[in-house]
Amino acid sequence: MTDLLYSEEEEALRAAVRDLLTDHCDAAGVVARVESDAPHDPSLWKALADGMGLAGLLVPEDRGGQGATHREAAVVLEELGRAAAPVPYLTSAVVATEALLACEHAGDLLDALASGRRTGALTVGLHTAPGAAFTAVRLEGGALHGELTGIADAAAADVLLVPADDGGLYAVEADAVTVTPQASLDLTRPLARVVLDGAPGRRLGDAGPAVRRALRAGAGLLASEQLGVADWCLTETVRHVKDRKQFNRPVGGFQALKHRLAQLWLEVVSLRAAARAAADALATGEDVDVRVTVAQAYAASVAVRAAEEALQLHGGIGMTWEHPVHLYLKRAKADSIAYGTAGAHREALAELVDLPAP
Repeated sequence: MTDLLYSEEEEALRAAVRDLLTDHCDAAGVVARVESDAPHDPSLWKALADGMGLAGLLVPEDRGGQGATHREAAVVLEELGRAAAPVPYLTSAVVATEALLACEHAGDLLDALASGRRTGALTVGLHTAPGAAFTAVRLEGGALHGELTGIADAAAADVLLVPADDGGLYAVEADAVTVTPQASLDLTRPLARVVLDGAPGRRLGDAGPAVRRALRAGAGLLASEQLGVADWCLTETVRHVKDRKQFNRPVGGFQALKHRLAQLWLEVVSLRAAARAAADALATGEDVDVRVTVAQAYAASVAVRAAEEALQLHGGIGMTWEHPVHLYLKRAKADSIAYGTAGAHREALAELVDLPAP
């Protein structure tokens, strides 16, 4: 039977990432950054990608990476979710990297992403579920033409991975396209519209298998980020209701709040099991589609409810912009439609296990 408990190495990785985020990703700094025109934190990304070598976790050692597995990447995403960190780890170190791993002509670019020298983004809308149809641009005269919307972290990318109508996946330099910010609920993971008007591109491989692999990994490891969001919300809410007093007693002592937090704890524990199972399946290749869809069918509702409970149980302070709980609610809501909604994953799961619709 697969052991879903965290190994000593994974716990050590967690401690190192958490220490770094504690020093370089405080809540006040994140709130101030998302109010600016530059929500991404390049110094934090450099420390994670270059300093700690986390950008290459999923890349084999013989291809310039760390040779780790999706279990280790999941631990990193848990901690990034706990900190609502404004870095493109999921989009570059997971999704773009997985797409490149499926391409036969991506050696130099894969090495650049793994080392942290460059950042990539797959130009498929963040809402796209694994296996769903995606928009491809037009290849004409050796150049790419078209418009793509809802592209996460495109503004932070050095290179874009663009599917074209000839079935290929092309590498396009970011300065060869026009990237326009779009309104996004989650300000720590901004969306953008990408316009290609005769942009040159280098064919890396077939788009279909690469995009499917990338979106499946993105969906599976997104559950670990959602786990981090939910866990932070639960932990901070418990701490708050222990400290906050009404009628000369901690509000956490009231039975109604105890029941709400106990129920939330059970849901977060269940989410941890589902997220770990998805990460382990991606690492081992066993029963991947089922475990990923199970995790995503469950994760969104738990993360959103945890953030909503945190907002409500923090009372008046939770409604202020200075308190970071709004960052987690927005991240949870945005994540609930990323890489497919829970409903889309339930439908996919029903097909995978031959469960007919009522």
